[in-house]
Amino acid sequence: MAELWWIYSKPVPADGRELWTLFLQCSCITVVIGGLFYNWMFASLEYSWHLSVAMAISFSLLLLLTLFLVHPARCVFSMIMPTLGTKQGRKLLFSTCIMIAVVNITPNIISNIKTILQVIKCICKNSSDSLLNSTALLETVSWEFGDAIQETIHSIYKPMNGHFRFSLLQNSSLIYQKMHLAGEKISREFLSVEVLIKDSVRVANRLAAGFFMLYLCFESTWYLKNYLTNLCFDNFYITKKLESLAADRRAAHLLVGSSKKLIRPRGLKLSWEEVVLCLLQAMVVTVALMLMLVVVAMDHFAFSVADTAVTKAAQFSAVPVTLNIKYKVEIGIMPFLFKVFRRPSEELLLGDFNKTYHHYLVFSSASCRISPPTPPNPSVLLVVGLLFCILYSTVFLETYARRLCRDIAASFFPSCEEKRVLHLYRKLARRHRK
Repeated sequence: MAELWWIYSKPVPADGRELWTLFLQCSCITVVIGGLFYNWMFASLEYSWHLSVAMAISFSLLLLLTLFLVHPARCVFSMIMPTLGTKQGRKLLFSTCIMIAVVNITPNIISNIKTILQVIKCICKNSSDSLLNSTALLETVSWEFGDAIQETIHSIYKPMNGHFRFSLLQNSSLIYQKMHLAGEKISREFLSVEVLIKDSVRVANRLAAGFFMLYLCFESTWYLKNYLTNLCFDNFYITKKLESLAADRRAAHLLVGSSKKLIRPRGLKLSWEEVVLCLLQAMVVTVALMLMLVVVAMDHFAFSVADTAVTKAAQFSAVPVTLNIKYKVEIGIMPFLFKVFRRPSEELLLGDFNKTYHHYLVFSSASCRISPPTPPNPSVLLVVGLLFCILYSTVFLETYARRLCRDIAASFFPSCEEKRVLHLYRKLARRHRK
């Protein structure tokens, strides 16, 4: 492995064997990166498969030529891998989480809201049917009551017309048509909102992912540029070369006296600035996690409400309605004579009507088409949880990822590393003399 890395980090291969070894290394790298690039474009960014294949092949060929011919490009590409563990890699993971939420969680929430609206539509339809049937009952009651009024003992007491004029809406299809149009309009509005949200977030996620990838390359290039041009940049590590230089010049005490300001690149010690940066980045990840938990909670809440609505709607019982009509007609016989003799008057019964009518108001029916509520997908929650575990791990591994970038740059440019070590040694010597 050390020999393969030495061949990979050399500016120019020494012979044909190293040349073919370098070509095979670059080929293997481009095949793996090309497959990951295709999966990223097709599965995460939701590009079409033929565009993803074309872009992956073009990117792989370009990457192969760049890695094989350009030595600094190999260094920059090698530093991109640990840079994924820094804040730029976290931004890519954030965009992936957002895309997963939009593609999987948001449609589930909208589907459960549609189920709730279907329950409401079913209740409105059945209740309107029951109300229309109740008007038919009232019409029957009015005619029977009118016939009872007409059936008196003598025609002299019979009223001209005992039937009530009751207006009944016979054409109920108009109500059903309006309800259907209202339901279709709500469904279209929900569908348009869902499509608009998906398209907007998809475009924003693609732009953000492209920007983050370009910025990832830019950050690695910026680090390499500062490493080659600025001797003070990221130069506070006790490396093996620094220890060897101090031992050759019999100045090992310089490293002991400056141990509080210098750290070992492969040690676990973190400086105070690195600790503060880790805590700040952890707070940012926690805020993003809280927002994602709000979306997940909305998904569970929508499913709970939809499931409760479907269950309770199926348990709705019919409401009994009872209409009782009592009608009695009597006539007094010479009531003034009975008043004169102070005797109770006698009345003649002409008609008596006492009847009870029953009706039921129904709010639910088995004929209603209600789609079952969609439960949250546990695999989506698992993937999001794993991504946030990776995000939290990158917060604390970011410092070590930057140290790894420095080791990579030092292995690609050993002469520059010697200059940086000599600069740091002279700086420590001057500080010791002061």
